Amino acid sequence: MKPTLLLVDDEIGIRKVLSLSLVDAGYEVFTAENGAEAIALFESQKPAIVLCDIKMPGMDGIEVLRKIKQLNSDVEVIMFTGHGDMDIAIRSFKNEANDFITKPVNLDALEIALKSAEERIRMRRQLKEYTENLERLVAEKSAQLVEAERMAAIGETIAGLSHAIKNIANGLKGSIFVLKEGIDTDDKHYMQQGWQMVRGNVDKIRNLSLDLLNYGKYANIRPQLADPNQPMHAVAEIMSAVAAEQDILMQIELDSQLGKCHFDPEAINRCLMNIVSNALDACAYQKEASALKTVTLKTSKAKGWAVAYQISDDGPGMEADVQKRIFQGFFSTKGTEGTGIGLMMSKKIVDQHRGDIEVISAKGRGTTITIRLPG
Repeated sequence: MKPTLLLVDDEIGIRKVLSLSLVDAGYEVFTAENGAEAIALFESQKPAIVLCDIKMPGMDGIEVLRKIKQLNSDVEVIMFTGHGDMDIAIRSFKNEANDFITKPVNLDALEIALKSAEERIRMRRQLKEYTENLERLVAEKSAQLVEAERMAAIGETIAGLSHAIKNIANGLKGSIFVLKEGIDTDDKHYMQQGWQMVRGNVDKIRNLSLDLLNYGKYANIRPQLADPNQPMHAVAEIMSAVAAEQDILMQIELDSQLGKCHFDPEAINRCLMNIVSNALDACAYQKEASALKTVTLKTSKAKGWAVAYQISDDGPGMEADVQKRIFQGFFSTKGTEGTGIGLMMSKKIVDQHRGDIEVISAKGRGTTITIRLPG
């Protein structure tokens, strides 16, 4: 059976012609003439594919795309617009559009885009079936608890990694589209922009690979008697230059009275590096809001613990539901920019030290993450 489809366009003629063609092709089609109607239909009918015009009065297609992806990040969204709207097309890809078709709509091009969307839906369905089968296997083999937990972790990792790779693949597809448009029209601006987008997505692939390698590297920690200030001091030395480039003030407050304790300095260094990097990203994201943003790195003695590491920023902060998920596998608040592995790795390292990690944040009030380690 063909998946259900939502067609969003403010032009009644386009809605009628395309919906007839799509129904003839076997799709169940719902139509909306504006963004508000589209969101309401999406919530009630839950279509698997959305075809959406970008330029519409009121809520434009980019806002519709953003809201739909918030409701269901896996829905396939194909955007329509005119030939001269390349900048808007780039924005749509940055908001996780899956494909892009120029107007007037070529039915052959639309058919190809829909087949690609159906293939991605089929692959996700197979992945879901695989995960469900894996969960049944775990239940049936409950006596073999260690092996069952290992297999469940593999299933979760595959699902998260699949989502991360899908985001990068969509980014590459958008990059190639922009680059091709520049080549076809001999527009050096678009060629350069497309090339920069390709390079950026290649960097994402590299970062994902490195994050995965690092995650495996810290499967076992190697505690030793060491100065707990050393990892924070090393992170501050490296990241101060990054902060200065982004006009962010980095403050360092290290407690000189801390005694040596048993921990893995390299692992804690990586853990702190991930969190400080996220704090700088948060400040950079909101740097327009004020003249100067601040990230504070602090070590101190905590009651019942050998050391407490505290990283505070005055970035945009997080809502409660986001705070609960930031250490989950492959969850990222950076959209296609992040892999979601860094904070997952940090939590893993703290847990292996039998430590504690606490997040205090509020929307618009910044974030403080505190790590406490035993002696």
